[in-house]
Amino acid sequence: MPEIEKAILRSELGLTPANDGKVIRLSIPRLTEERRRELVKMVQKRVEEARIAVRNCRRDGLQDMREAEKEKLVSEDEHYRGKDSMQELTDEYIEKIDEIGQAKEEQVMEV
Repeated sequence: MPEIEKAILRSELGLTPANDGKVIRLSIPRLTEERRRELVKMVQKRVEEARIAVRNCRRDGLQDMREAEKEKLVSEDEHYRGKDSMQELTDEYIEKIDEIGQAKEEQVMEV
């Protein structure tokens, strides 16, 4: 219970848990316009973190392919095909991330 309470406090959601020993209660106030904008900023931050994670995976994959080409495990043509394929996957997932983020922003701003 104490770990859950601490996690809620650190979550940047602005919620204060009330712990009675068996149950943690959260008082969730109605969303004001200001609070909605704060939540949208949090959504945008998470979307950017997801984009960065996808790009990091692409970078790692490209590095692995370069190493495989140097070790003659794949040909130069396979390397470039893999590179193009990896870029297409990256673009696809970044687009999905953007769509999900946009939908969540609209949901948060809905009154």
